[in-house]
Amino acid sequence: MKLTEFVVKDAIVPQLKSTDRDEVIGELVDALVKAGAATKTLRDDLVKQILDREKHGSTGFGKGVAVPHVKHEKIKKMAAAIGVSQPGVDFHALDKAPVYSVVLLLSPKNKPDEHLQAMENIFSNLQRDVFRRFLRQASTVEEVYDLLEEADAQQLQG
Repeated sequence: MKLTEFVVKDAIVPQLKSTDRDEVIGELVDALVKAGAATKTLRDDLVKQILDREKHGSTGFGKGVAVPHVKHEKIKKMAAAIGVSQPGVDFHALDKAPVYSVVLLLSPKNKPDEHLQAMENIFSNLQRDVFRRFLRQASTVEEVYDLLEEADAQQLQG
């Protein structure tokens, strides 16, 4: 599964306005709603479920990245938003460091295998220093999307 198959280009936010975790999650869910990946009526429920998930353990896994995610019965097609924060956001990350790059994933509840594949792809790319550095430095939607296409091409060469 390629990143460009589920990251919604219109939901890439290269300069997040929000400065705290809860607002960032809301901003990225809003980007997915605006891009048509989720309905406006689902917005508050999605944000609530993602925040509930964060209370059980931060999805900020260190190295300046976080991957908040939720499986929801009303999501029909997997979709992800990406946000970049220059000042960084306190995501209560495992390493206590600020988070600069956030990948927010919405998955259909009835497709757990797809969710796992997407998470595996996201994590394998975020583990790479070069990918994280370029993502953090990206300042336009095009720069972020080009990075995703490059990561997909490298995965194919494998």
